[in-house]
Amino acid sequence: MTTSLTIVRYKKRFIPFAFFSMAIFHLPLRTKKNISFYKLMGSGKNGTFDKVPDLQQWAILAVHDKPGGSSDNRSLYGSLVAGWWAFFGCETFTLLLEPLESHGSWSGKKAFGELPAKSAYDGPVAVLTRATIRMNKLKYFWQNVAGVANKMAGAKGFICSFGIGEMPWIRQATFSIWQSKDDMKAFAYGMKEHAEVIQKTRKQRWYSEDMFTRFRIIARSGTVKGEDPLAGML
Repeated sequence: MTTSLTIVRYKKRFIPFAFFSMAIFHLPLRTKKNISFYKLMGSGKNGTFDKVPDLQQWAILAVHDKPGGSSDNRSLYGSLVAGWWAFFGCETFTLLLEPLESHGSWSGKKAFGELPAKSAYDGPVAVLTRATIRMNKLKYFWQNVAGVANKMAGAKGFICSFGIGEMPWIRQATFSIWQSKDDMKAFAYGMKEHAEVIQKTRKQRWYSEDMFTRFRIIARSGTVKGEDPLAGML
């Protein structure tokens, strides 16, 4: 399987059409035979779990049954989706990813297939952390997560991140890219505040569903806010 993640930015005057796309895109994505799983998502402003949405920035994540090395949006999502973005002058940044390790589920599915919890891969790594937060735990989640999220950008080996999600406040995800798995683990488990939050999520059962997946980056194309986030880094 190959996974694609595309970050899409609309011009301010076309924000209403970004909302429309979240309904319209279901048809071509559901009928594209090569796609076994997909999610249409919004984005947070600060590159991680975020209460405040960035209405100009949206995302598509899709799992493709046949491996491929092209990050061309037309071949990945079909002519309607790629043509829509072109018509509205959207800026896109697409990553093509190989899932390596995973645990948990997304919408009740093992979205990226049967994967081990650990692998021997030790190069630059992309990490998807997503969760559905229980309604009665929302207050505790947002009280604890903001401080940790703000420290991620200064962590050793951090390259970039995107806050994405299916529903503001409740269904949240962070997609981050690191120079190595060791750097990512040092942040996730070595930083006291982050380790404490991880323990709280388990003991207090903040999530009704969660997933943690690591990927190898195969290819990329495009820009976000005029820049390639991985330029000179990968």
